[in-house]
Amino acid sequence: MPLESHVDVLIIGAGPAGIMCANALAMAGTNVRIIDKRPAKVAVGQADGIQTRTIEVLQSYGLAERLLREGNRMHMGAFYNPGRDGGIECTRRSPIITAQTRTRYPFTITLHQGAIEAIFLDSMRDHGVDVDRPTQPVDIEVLEDIDELSSPSSYPVKVTVEHLDAIDEESKTEIVHAKFVVGADGAHSWVRKALGIEMEGEQTDYIWGVVDIVPETNFPDIRNTSVIYSGNGSCKVVPREGDLVRLYIQLSDTDAVNLSSSAGRVDKSKMTPQKIISVARKILHPFELAEPKEIAWWTVYIIGQRVASSYSVKDRVFIAGDACHTHSPKAGQGMNASMNDTHNLAWKLTQVIRGWSSPSLLKTYEQERRRFAQDLINFDKEFATMYSGKPRTAENEDGISPEQVLRVFETFGGFMSGIGIRYSPSEIVDPKHQKCAESLIIGQRIPPQIFVRAADIRPMEIHDLLPSDVRFKVLFFVGNLTETRVAELKLLAEELSKPSSFLHKYSPDGNIATVFDIITITAGKKDDITYNYLLVPAFFRPHWSKVLLDDADVTGSKGGDGYEGFGIDPKQITLVVIRPDGYVGTIAPSTAIADLDHYFGSFLVPRDPA
Repeated sequence: MPLESHVDVLIIGAGPAGIMCANALAMAGTNVRIIDKRPAKVAVGQADGIQTRTIEVLQSYGLAERLLREGNRMHMGAFYNPGRDGGIECTRRSPIITAQTRTRYPFTITLHQGAIEAIFLDSMRDHGVDVDRPTQPVDIEVLEDIDELSSPSSYPVKVTVEHLDAIDEESKTEIVHAKFVVGADGAHSWVRKALGIEMEGEQTDYIWGVVDIVPETNFPDIRNTSVIYSGNGSCKVVPREGDLVRLYIQLSDTDAVNLSSSAGRVDKSKMTPQKIISVARKILHPFELAEPKEIAWWTVYIIGQRVASSYSVKDRVFIAGDACHTHSPKAGQGMNASMNDTHNLAWKLTQVIRGWSSPSLLKTYEQERRRFAQDLINFDKEFATMYSGKPRTAENEDGISPEQVLRVFETFGGFMSGIGIRYSPSEIVDPKHQKCAESLIIGQRIPPQIFVRAADIRPMEIHDLLPSDVRFKVLFFVGNLTETRVAELKLLAEELSKPSSFLHKYSPDGNIATVFDIITITAGKKDDITYNYLLVPAFFRPHWSKVLLDDADVTGSKGGDGYEGFGIDPKQITLVVIRPDGYVGTIAPSTAIADLDHYFGSFLVPRDPA
């Protein structure tokens, strides 16, 4: 008889999407298991770019510090086009993240995938979870019984796995009974195929080569991310950790024909890294690139642009990452899109498993992330066409101009960084009262903003107060603590303290702090001797550290103007709901508390009054 086990969430695949999910669930205390058929994690190469929003996400799990320490930071971008002498010349340099973008991380991090995965694997280990490898799934079955599927305590997914390093037949096969399964097993996903989920889209004719080397060159922008168009093809330069640099090289149409296989894949045996570097040398002319002493990693790939027809089966099995979307890697979206898929999914799984939320919440995963993937593919088509097109020259007036390249980067800058992603209205995105905070866009991540802690005037970045801990954060912007305002706050505290208020109704153990974290933000001046944060009713300051003041710190260099920056009127009391993943869920004035009850009531489960 095979071994049998039970788990709340089984994750198949320990790439970026899988380990993001496993770590988030492990930190939340969810019973999770993750398997992977590879005997060891990735050591070098593969995906390597972490965009601004993803850095913020890692920070919300307490993982950004190590990433920032180990990775390379790309601040500037350079653009090269054909020059008059037949070589290339720089036509523009500009910051990767524009000044208009509000972020505490105005750069992209590059670090090889193995090192990025190690950050998550170490955190998982600290929370008692290791990757079970080498282990692969061989069969999956989802029960059809409606009662089983709707019961929060049932295990309706049965996955048969094989331990590839088993010492005998008895211990080789195991049947895992799971409440939920997440298929994060890559572009050729076994889970997706086993469930009959189709990939919709197309494959391009573009083939690119990639090499990681320590370059010897006189190209001046080798340590900036550089986009190069020449009469000999296109190239993207991505500086990496240490002295490494990654070169993305457009291969010729002839190479594309020679490398393509009947299965639509690339036959890597027909290409060498030396040939890729030879093409790079021609593109970089008149700059020189010496033969590298060592090739750290290389590959060739064909660009496919596809999205899965569905992201879930019966809201019990989900696919994420490359299993549900494929696209070109040159915009640095692959790892970022994958990690943000499961960042979106993990808190929803946890809330449903805990009984806080209705299973209907899980439907918003596909609503939000499949829409994002479709937008990503549309962006990628334009981006890949731009990269793979011929540059405009006197002989090719229909080619791509430097202005077109800049326009694409400027138009899609917010999308590329991840900061401009906006989720559409749904049961967890309600834009009804957007006017109460016109610059705090409902459906987008909350922008960074420094306030000072009222008790000790220590500057505090709001993002540092919004960890990914599965709880909703309710920000009370209460304005100036005038006598009238304090009286209003006392009445509001009385109303919210009632068992019928949303804060109590949806706290399963009667403790508001279990599901909601209250943070109060006041207006005023730190040196005003009449300012006293203790005037804030105790209900709105569950801890002395939970009251902030919208003013600059003692140096005058950090903080201030938060109300103005968010478009909030300090004359009103405004409530801002931040979802567990850092996105603005809804906003309401204190006169519309009923709308917040309706918002949370659409997916949270009211507690049993008994």
